[in-house]
Amino acid sequence: MSEKPATAVQLNHTAVYASDRRTSAEFLAGILGLEVGAPFGPFLPVDLGNGVTLDYFELRDQPVQSNHYAFLVPDEEFDTMIARLEAAGVTYYADPQHTQPGRTNDMFGGRGAYFDDPDRHNMEIMTRPYARP
Repeated sequence: MSEKPATAVQLNHTAVYASDRRTSAEFLAGILGLEVGAPFGPFLPVDLGNGVTLDYFELRDQPVQSNHYAFLVPDEEFDTMIARLEAAGVTYYADPQHTQPGRTNDMFGGRGAYFDDPDRHNMEIMTRPYARP
């Protein structure tokens, strides 16, 4: 089996489970300054700037299991996103455990914040990617 360079593999889309796909997709799109796309089968897509699509899928007969989604956002848009969270009455936190409300962090030389979406997915916005060893 021949090895391919890591750059040949890219995430194209992922399903985001929601109790109400429209509510959840519109919430995140509104915070990030994006648009909700047209339905595609059972999915409601939110296209991100790097070619990845979040496909919101409605779970009707079971609870939604919380997941974590992290978004690398432009530094010049960060304050606008925080203002959108505040306008929506959504508490944001400096840490993933949600113990520092109303604060942002400065990890890796950038800024970041965490917040819950309508299904309690732990969303993160950050202006610098994590520095990995």
